[in-house]
Amino acid sequence: QVQLVESGGGLVQAGDSLRLSCAASRTLSNYAMGWFRQAPGKEREIVAAISRNGDNTYYADSVKGRFTISRDNARDNAKSTVYLQMSSLKPEDTAIYYCGASSGAIMATISILYNYWGQGTQVTVSS
Repeated sequence: QVQLVESGGGLVQAGDSLRLSCAASRTLSNYAMGWFRQAPGKEREIVAAISRNGDNTYYADSVKGRFTISRDNARDNAKSTVYLQMSSLKPEDTAIYYCGASSGAIMATISILYNYWGQGTQVTVSS
């Protein structure tokens, strides 16, 4: 079992930056990780993903050049953290942001591949 807890969301103005964190209850070195978001009335969508070793990343076209995903792969039984640095935020980035962990893939860009999810953190960008 992996428990994920997101933090760092909030209310910001367009153009501002935020850094989201996803703290895990155990090491995540064997999990591909991803950040997804869901706006009201819309389906959950991929924002960014990172491979198990952190060497490969994926970004949705809508966030390329503005968001950066990174991870801290703790060793052994230490806890790991995954980050999403968001810059030049836009009102259309407003959503609940979820962190996910996938044990079955080296890299995962679709939600069905994720085994574990956090509770989400709200990001609201005002114009």
